[in-house]
Amino acid sequence: MKAHHPRRVLTAAALAGLTALVATGCGSAPDDGAKNSKAAKAESAAALGGMEQLVAAAEKEGKLNVYALAPDWANYGEMIAAFEKKYAIEVNNEDPGGSSQGALNAAAKRKGQDRAVDALDLGTSYMQDAKKQGLLAPYKVAGWKGIPDAQKQPDASFMNNYGGFISIGCDAKAVKNCPETFADLLKPEYRNKVALNGDPTESSSALAAVVAASLANGGSLDDAQPGLDFFQQLRKKGNFVPAKSTLATIQQGETPISIDWDYLNLGYGQKLAAKGVDWQVAVPSDGLYSRYYNQGVNKYAPHPAAARLWLEFIYSPEGQNIWLKGFSRPALLDAMKKDGTADNAALAKIPEVHGTPKEPTVEQEAKAKETVVQGWGKAVS
Repeated sequence: MKAHHPRRVLTAAALAGLTALVATGCGSAPDDGAKNSKAAKAESAAALGGMEQLVAAAEKEGKLNVYALAPDWANYGEMIAAFEKKYAIEVNNEDPGGSSQGALNAAAKRKGQDRAVDALDLGTSYMQDAKKQGLLAPYKVAGWKGIPDAQKQPDASFMNNYGGFISIGCDAKAVKNCPETFADLLKPEYRNKVALNGDPTESSSALAAVVAASLANGGSLDDAQPGLDFFQQLRKKGNFVPAKSTLATIQQGETPISIDWDYLNLGYGQKLAAKGVDWQVAVPSDGLYSRYYNQGVNKYAPHPAAARLWLEFIYSPEGQNIWLKGFSRPALLDAMKKDGTADNAALAKIPEVHGTPKEPTVEQEAKAKETVVQGWGKAVS
């Protein structure tokens, strides 16, 4: 299916609100007040006396460290800018183009440092790794009850945040016939044209593309090997481009076809239109795969109150509607439709997907990750 949608441009003000923290040096240890504060142990805003007290504690800290939140990813640029505008808190967004693995590494290796990551946005298998490593602090946001049970951990260690479907983006001016299925991608007309947005051994979105390809080629959520075989075929035919697909590589013509989440490809489309690129998006019917990303608080956050306030903001109607404006599907969408807080104009731009998508369990995604980590190098070498 093809999705054609009005273009929306991320404001310059939103981008200006995004700040980056360069990963240099070891960082100093935060003071004991941060590590032993009441906020560091709070499992809800109520545990601090309510939202006003949480806001006061977070603004006193004055900073929030996050990692790999690209401004074009699900509208994170606007999310960060809105948070900074609403609260007296500076957001340090390290390595905006980074991966889930990079964010997990930053959390695991910086315990006790003032530049440690405060809150984590990770794919499910990576968030499960964070949980296994004891890196997550349980926290229930105010909208906890509205998040479906299947989309949150019973112990509140992490919860679904926003999600979408694997899709195929295509520069309709550079490619005569844009592909609409995984089967199409094997055609000789797409030689040196098909790319991913990262390495599937490190990137949750690229991993999802391999799993979707597996579903399209006789595999299942329990068997990702056909996905690896598919990309091996794609490489042997000369269609696979090993370069990481970005807005820049698309605009330069290096990656005219990109397999990525639909909300990212749709977001690219609105930006690329101004550059003269007609970026079309199709959700492949032969590999209908959906997944959510997750949010969690780092147990060793140097700014524990700000980390918790960040989650409260993301899961508030204001934050959830910012996801909607970025073409993604927020975890509280059903609840917001019922209570009338959903942004209907933004909701109308979310593409309808026909058919029943496959969505893996935590265990299935972890198994797929293990298969891909072991076999990706052989598949594309």
